[in-house]
Amino acid sequence: MQKVILAVLLSAGTLLLGVSEASAQHVYVKVKPHATVVTRPTRPSANHVWVGAEWTESNGKYVEAPAHWDLPPAGHKVWKAGHWAHEDRGSYWVPGHWV
Repeated sequence: MQKVILAVLLSAGTLLLGVSEASAQHVYVKVKPHATVVTRPTRPSANHVWVGAEWTESNGKYVEAPAHWDLPPAGHKVWKAGHWAHEDRGSYWVPGHWV
């Protein structure tokens, strides 16, 4: 039983270490890009949720992923929008996600 508990704790520690290292890797910018202004089209159905513009990193720069209507994945209903966070090194994008 002790070996199982030790194995679980070691696995959890390894997982947490990997998550913290991945989250520490940001692409920083001094000037935040501006999203394209979009007129929201008609909602395709009552089940669709508006997903605002997001930013993705490509070759060390941020590229806009346009706003759109989307169907939430099973078990989710709300889109939590991404946002810019700031540190001494500059600003970086925190992606949106379904909740």
